[in-house]
Parts: sequence; C-alpha cells; structure tokens
Amino acid sequence: NDISGGCDAMWELLGELKVPYVAMHMRGTPATMSGLTDYPDGVTAAVMDFFEGIRAKAEEHGVEDWILDPGFGFAKTVEQNWQLLREMSVFQTFGRPVLAGLSRKSFLYKPLGITPEEALPATMAANFIALRNGADILRVHDVKEARETVRLYGLYMG
Repeated sequence: NDISGGCDAMWELLGELKVPYVAMHMRGTPATMSGLTDYPDGVTAAVMDFFEGIRAKAEEHGVEDWILDPGFGFAKTVEQNWQLLREMSVFQTFGRPVLAGLSRKSFLYKPLGITPEEALPATMAANFIALRNGADILRVHDVKEARETVRLYGLYMG
C-alpha cells in the first residue's frame, strides 16, 4: 500500500526497540512496480503524501529515529526520478535525514545508452545534485568515488 507505511505490529516493535528505520517509497513489488508509475498529482506530491503517512505512524508508535528514502528507481519513470531529484529539497520539511540511493540506477544510464557498470560519472553527478538538494545519506556502490564527491561538496558547496 502506498500510504500505510507498514503494519501496526512493525511500528509497535520499532517503537518498543527504539531502533532506526529507513522508510522508502515504492509501489507494488519489483515484478509489478514498472506498471505503477501513474501519479495524478505528480510524483513529488505522491511521495510527500506517503511520508506524511509515515510521520503519522512514527508519531503514533513513538518511533523517533526514522530516515526518509524517496525510493529512486522504484515505481518511477526516468522523468519522474529526475523530477524527484530536482525537487528533493521539499523533503527537508519533515526534519528527518534524507537518504538518496542513486548509484547505478537505470534513470541515469538508460538515457545515455550505457550499462550500470559505466554509470559512475552519472552517479557522481546525481549524488552531487542530491547533496545540493538536501540529501544527508548516500547509498552507493562506489565508496571511494562517493567519498570524493561528498568531500568536494563539503569543501566548496556545504
């Protein structure tokens, strides 16, 4: 379900154990999500609504430590992923850390006609944009290069 954010039992356990939780937006399953990309009010608004539901569940169950992941590549078209990346700063309104998992995503390599393994420069550029737009955490494959991107960002943009 797009808004539920998981079952109450999971939320109760999270609240009881006081462990961090990464809440990621996606629709369907990996097998079905490519057909679930219709967002009548726009992808960013839909993801915002999803996290409003997450915030409500977290507050209801005393979950204080949760991380917001917009779910790049999950039930989103190439264009929707780019829109979400451009508009990612809106997620800062939740006051939660924002995780961006952009590494080797198809919305980076498909428009370029390259493979995921060849997408390192595109990934680095996308990571820089994500940092600029409020990402606090990057999920990456190429740690050395990501560290260099974060370092440059911190030195000259942060």
